[in-house]
Formats: sequence, structure tokens, C-alpha cells
Amino acid sequence: MRTPRSASGWTMAAFGALAAALGAVGLIAPAAQLSLLGLAAPDARGSGDLTPAFVTASSMAALNMGVYYVLAALADWRAFFRWTVPFRLLTCTVFTVAVIGGRAPDAFIGVAVWEGLGAVATGTALRYERRAEATAAGSAGADPATAGAPDGSGA
Repeated sequence: MRTPRSASGWTMAAFGALAAALGAVGLIAPAAQLSLLGLAAPDARGSGDLTPAFVTASSMAALNMGVYYVLAALADWRAFFRWTVPFRLLTCTVFTVAVIGGRAPDAFIGVAVWEGLGAVATGTALRYERRAEATAAGSAGADPATAGAPDGSGA
């Protein structure tokens, strides 16, 4: 079985697997998904209530996104990992502001925290990996005979 090859890949795989699972829950059991988000699932819906359509659309997006994240993790596609960090922080901010502004229920703070912590974990892992690679490249390229000469002559 193939697994992620880096710490940043593992953060992406974990986030992706959870997103895919939650997306599947929303497609299979929309009422359960609404409950997880702190929203009521009424027995009867009024005319013009498009909640089921929005749950279906967001659940399908979460499922797809989760699969993309897992595939990127398995490919160790670090450029993709980097791209997600600012946008996940943006998502964290938008959901937090939505809760504070009364546009979303308090349970959406959990989504904001999940996105924010995931972004920080991925960003931290990427930074650690970049520093470790730079250190390894620096020590691998330092030839003792030429270390002191700027022109590589050893003099």
C-alpha cells in the first residue's frame, strides 16, 4: 500500500480523508451532516427551501476535495500543499467571521478550527522539510578542501 512520503503529505492525507468521509456522510445521510454542523433538519420543508441541494453540493465538493488532497499527498505534490495553506487560512477566517456575524451557527467554529489547524500543521511541516532539505544540501555541498575559497579553488 502506498503512503505519503513526508510529514506535510501526512497532514494533507489526514485532512483529505476526513473531508472525503464527511462529504460521503452528507451524500448518504444529509440529516446527519446538518446535525454535525449544528443545523436543524426539519421533518417538512417549506416551498423554496433549497437546503438539500446545498447539502448535496457542499458534500460532493468535500468528497472531491478530499480525494484531491489524498492523491496529492500520495504524489508528494508539495507545490499543491503550499497552495492550500493560505486558502485554508482564508476559509478559517471566513467561517469565523460568519459565526461572529451571526450568518452561521456556533458549530461552524469547529470547521474554522479544523481548517486553521490543518493549514498551520501543513505549513509548519513544509517549513520544517524545507529547512531540513536546505541543511542537507548545504552539508552535502561543503567539500572540506574548498570550503574556505569563494572561487572553489581551495586556496
